[in-house]
Amino acid sequence: IPTSLHTPYLNTLEHQENDWDRDLLLDPAWEKQQRKTFTAWCNSHLRKSGTQIENIEEDFRDGLKLMLLLEVIAGERLPKPERGKMRVHKINNVNKALDFIASKGVKLVSIGAEEIVDGNAKMTLGMIWTIILRFAIQDISVEETSAKEGLLLWCQRKTAPYKNVNVQNFHMSWKDGLAFNALIHRHRPDLIDYDSLRKDDPVTNLNNAFEVAEKHLDIPKMLDAEDIVGTLRPDEKAIMTYVSCFYHAFSGAQKAETAANRICKVLAVNQENEQMMEDYEKLASELLEWIRRTIPWLENRTQEKTVNDMQAKQEDFRDYRCVHKPPKVQEKCQLEISFNTLQTKLRLSNRPAFMPSEGRMVSDINGAWHTLEGAEKGYEEWILSEIRRLERLEHLAEKFHQKAAIHESWTDGKEAMLTQKDYETSTLSEVKALLRKHEAFESDLAAHQDRVEQIAAIAQELNELDYYDSASVNARCQKICDQWDTLGAFTHGRKESLERTEKQLESIDELYLEYAKRAAPFNNWMEGAMEDLQDMFIVHNIEEIQGLITAHEQFKSTLAEANKEREAIQAIQAEVQKIAQSNGIKLSGSNPYTTITPQSIDSKWEKAMDMVPLRDTALQGELNKQNSNDTLRAKFATQANTVGAYIQAKMEEIGRISIEMNGTLEDQLTSLKEYQKTIMSYMPEINTLEGYHQHIQEALIFDNQYTSYSMEHLRVGWEQLLTTIARTINEVENQILTRDAKGISQEQLYEYRASFNHFDKDHSGALMAEEFKACLISLGYDVENDKQGDSEFARIMSIVDPNGSGAVTFQAFIDFMSRETTDTDTADQVIASFKILAADKTFITAEELRRELPPDQAEYCIARMAPYVGADAVPGALDYMSFSTALYGESDL
Repeated sequence: IPTSLHTPYLNTLEHQENDWDRDLLLDPAWEKQQRKTFTAWCNSHLRKSGTQIENIEEDFRDGLKLMLLLEVIAGERLPKPERGKMRVHKINNVNKALDFIASKGVKLVSIGAEEIVDGNAKMTLGMIWTIILRFAIQDISVEETSAKEGLLLWCQRKTAPYKNVNVQNFHMSWKDGLAFNALIHRHRPDLIDYDSLRKDDPVTNLNNAFEVAEKHLDIPKMLDAEDIVGTLRPDEKAIMTYVSCFYHAFSGAQKAETAANRICKVLAVNQENEQMMEDYEKLASELLEWIRRTIPWLENRTQEKTVNDMQAKQEDFRDYRCVHKPPKVQEKCQLEISFNTLQTKLRLSNRPAFMPSEGRMVSDINGAWHTLEGAEKGYEEWILSEIRRLERLEHLAEKFHQKAAIHESWTDGKEAMLTQKDYETSTLSEVKALLRKHEAFESDLAAHQDRVEQIAAIAQELNELDYYDSASVNARCQKICDQWDTLGAFTHGRKESLERTEKQLESIDELYLEYAKRAAPFNNWMEGAMEDLQDMFIVHNIEEIQGLITAHEQFKSTLAEANKEREAIQAIQAEVQKIAQSNGIKLSGSNPYTTITPQSIDSKWEKAMDMVPLRDTALQGELNKQNSNDTLRAKFATQANTVGAYIQAKMEEIGRISIEMNGTLEDQLTSLKEYQKTIMSYMPEINTLEGYHQHIQEALIFDNQYTSYSMEHLRVGWEQLLTTIARTINEVENQILTRDAKGISQEQLYEYRASFNHFDKDHSGALMAEEFKACLISLGYDVENDKQGDSEFARIMSIVDPNGSGAVTFQAFIDFMSRETTDTDTADQVIASFKILAADKTFITAEELRRELPPDQAEYCIARMAPYVGADAVPGALDYMSFSTALYGESDL
């Protein structure tokens, strides 16, 4: 007998044995009831052999009648008894009987042969009760309940329609005798006039039931009505023994009920599977529709004009990642779990595998999900690149307009100056002055050539980076270039005119000319210095800002030399004044060769000196900012390295757990769920890392030299970790479902796991074809390398690997072994059950279905059964044979 069948009975037996002495101590009358009941029960079986007992403990002392009783009720021969009168012969006989009882899977507690031989009444009664439990009560099964619970459920169902009867136990519920009469009337209404019985006359009720049972049902009288009525509470064991005789007497009437129960069970499984299929289809459709709607949004590359607009898009994407996507990750995981559970249930109930609608397979969903994640990665990279581009564009545009404004300010009035003909009425000295002044202007013009080239280069870069206002930039740049060409032409023309006049005019003021030549480049240097001091800058790391600071320090180191040049220029002007005063020369006005005055040089010098500390402050502020950014990088890297190592370690642990699971499946499931809680408790660390990542993005930090982990990589790893543990839990739940449905013991599961792991050399969780063949050979299957063995192995592989992947999973291995070693419902069994309900007809009617089945399952059958078309058909006849085969995929509904 399989161990799984012993468990409910042994639990009941141990409980009864532990309570045996206590029961007799509570009410001595119970011993009397048990003695009478057990004696009658034994005689009802021994009479077949022509033997009876009078005193139960005396008649069993030599073990002979005890061995005879066991042979009668078990239908098996026991070892030959010893006929001697000595005590040792009696003990040997009783031991043979006890060994036989133990061989039937019964655990005997505190019952020894010596007590029986010594006539110990309590031990003898306990032994007889053990025999009754094993051979009269254990095999009772009603609606998946057995033994005592099954017998009680049977009584409740049979007596439910009767008034004044409410069976809740095997003692007080039977005291008034109505329950005994209800049982007889339910099966043989011709023997009992139930309506004539009165609840207040228990003795009459009990005697009536006992006499009818003895006379018409061949059930000997096992109790006296007065004993039952006269005790405060009848003995439970005596009542159970008596009621079990009624159960066996009426067991023939159970066939139709058992058949109906089988059909109900099969239909309930089919209805549940259909609901799970509908739920899967609905959830898969909704998830695929969400992915379909989301991918176009992620693939949209519409450019924005400003950094703020792109940062708004980045915030929308962050909201999608943190709010909208996580529930869909859970839905995807649940969808895979539901699919695996459904397939397991279908295999266990011997149903065809579920094939979702086209495009809704788990692989289809995984493919769509992979496309979604690819679109996510591309969208995030695009946003970051766009922010960098727009930031660069805004900087360049501001720099362009700043330089253009400076240039336009410088060129203002230059055309008018170059086109005037003042030299025509000037003296020789004035013409020479005009020529020298023009040479100084040419020097200034050449110095400004670099700025014009910078403006053109910036405009070109703005065009290459697709700046949104490129049109206005190009127009302004073109205007500056055209004006520059005009200035060049005008300069060339004026120079030619002055040179023609120079031949006639030879006087020149050398001192003014020297001043002009030195003042002009120095003035241009100061303008360039002020322009550089006001120049905008953008950096992304400490090295870049330190480079700017170094350049600035180098600039400051040149200020002393520049100041000497300024003082030298001012000394020239002072020398002019000194000569004029010493020679009585009246100066006509300003320097005729330059418009740069000493006052303008000093003014610009003071402005430049004021700008130096401002530049120091700006550079130091940016250095502080980059130091802060570096701190953010380090914080993120520390947390990312910790989280990455944690995820890697947990993934490896789950891999080991899935291969080396120990303890019962329930223990494994509990351990895995606790492990899952432990992993979920790590979520605050992930959230902390997300916070650091948000700070980094807000600070526009685009690289991190302190870690190789990216936030995207860790997110994917975390999602894989959660999905893996959920999938592992689902596999254990399916193994429990398989074990319970197929009656596989824990030891068998351990044996299957050990065999599987032995041949799974690479610990991949699956056996390749040759590994699986070696495993089958080790288990005794004839799949050697010959024609017959190859054919058998091909048949087995078609069962465990229907998709032809070449690998056998542990779940498929368990399903195959359970199918090979246990019995399951088949189409033929269901057809036989319908045939019982149909009274051996080849068809069944709607009226018969509604009478024998619950309403919802009866209507389920009526709606799906095809009309019967045989020659013996009657109006409304239904074909239950085609319906039964369709349930197991052998035909179409």
